[in-house]
Amino acid sequence: MTTPEARERTGWVFYDWANQVFQTSVVTVFLSLYLTGVAESAARASGQPCTGRTALVDCNVSLFGIDVAAGSVYGYLISLATLLQVLVLPITGAIADRTQDKRRMLGLSAFVGAAATAALALVAGTNWQLGFALFLVANTAYGASIVVYYAFLPELARPDERDALSARGWAFGYLGGGLALLLHLTIYLSHDAIGLSEADAVRICFLTAGMWWAGFTLVPLRRLRRHQKPQGDEHGAAVFTAGFRQLAATLRDARRFPLTLAFLAAYLVFADGISTVSQIAGLYGERELLLPRSVLIATILIVQFVAYGGAVLHGRLAARFGAKRTVLGSLVGWTAVVCCAYALIPGAVGPFLAVGVGIGVVLGGTLALTRSMFSQLIPPGREAEYFSLYEIGEKGTSWLGPLLFATVADVTGSFRPAIASLVVFFVVGGVALAFVPIRRAIRAAGNEQPLRV
Repeated sequence: MTTPEARERTGWVFYDWANQVFQTSVVTVFLSLYLTGVAESAARASGQPCTGRTALVDCNVSLFGIDVAAGSVYGYLISLATLLQVLVLPITGAIADRTQDKRRMLGLSAFVGAAATAALALVAGTNWQLGFALFLVANTAYGASIVVYYAFLPELARPDERDALSARGWAFGYLGGGLALLLHLTIYLSHDAIGLSEADAVRICFLTAGMWWAGFTLVPLRRLRRHQKPQGDEHGAAVFTAGFRQLAATLRDARRFPLTLAFLAAYLVFADGISTVSQIAGLYGERELLLPRSVLIATILIVQFVAYGGAVLHGRLAARFGAKRTVLGSLVGWTAVVCCAYALIPGAVGPFLAVGVGIGVVLGGTLALTRSMFSQLIPPGREAEYFSLYEIGEKGTSWLGPLLFATVADVTGSFRPAIASLVVFFVVGGVALAFVPIRRAIRAAGNEQPLRV
């Protein structure tokens, strides 16, 4: 018979399944090209030429009263969305810890994000501004929900169980994201056969992505419960004031845990490498290896489904060798993946797919175990606040990898040495992690030590 604890853990895992559709189908695949196309339509409607290679130069729209290239709208959107998360997530974490009403905050942020995602289906014609605003709402709500979601992990699993539970969550996330993406690609690629225009098919994908996110969020909301008493008795607007006070106190207090901050710094370095490789893999395959987009789409699907098995494998390895050793091993794997990508020859479809398999094996497991390790280093009662630092730290440094890649590509005239340069993030991050004494950091945070770290 299933215990209440097992039911709650299963419910928690399902939020990974629910939210991954936003990152996979919306952010990674459909929104960038679609929103850029709508912005270019707006520029054409104003009488500007918007053709060929000159589109970024001659095709402008007004963004907050400033003329910008229509093709750059999505880049500005991502930058602004990241800035909003940096501003919003810390206070979200502080309020979650102060009120301990994590379940309600998870539901509110998830449903707001899902509704904004579904409403992207209304973006058509020339109203790119609507899509711009809706994505800002959806992305900010997504980040807030992730902070609260991560904060449940220390409450649901004992120290020796967190690696496995975190890995299980990441595994289900990639499986859910892969299945949702498969559904969306089926709709998109067969739009002519079912009587839809390409734009209509994309809008249906946005609508169903929001429905997927909201629908599966009901599972964790039915099963999760409050585990700690509120740290204050504020209500209404006073909650926000108390949240800011608590955030200020936590930031001052964080200096008492230098080993936790050292771990966070190491994570930010190699996480930037992981993010950059994931973001530029398609560009590298298309421009440097001259592969068709059908191969790139197939590779995205392969990564999603292989990442499921990779996360499960990392959980089992962590149970045997400890999370730290497993993550260090996975960073060696990331280094090997990048080196293999550098060695690929143009048109090499099979080897490129094999590199995609390699990314899938190390992708989910590395991040899953890092999440569970960090949960061991957080002072009790400050879970959401520290996970907000975890999230915004990643967002705040995520520009370094793309900057290095772009700079090396610009200097050398090739993406090949540019992708090789990303090895530095895995080497430096791995060395930094190797020197963090995890057991001592756990003791300093006042937490129980797991059998293996």
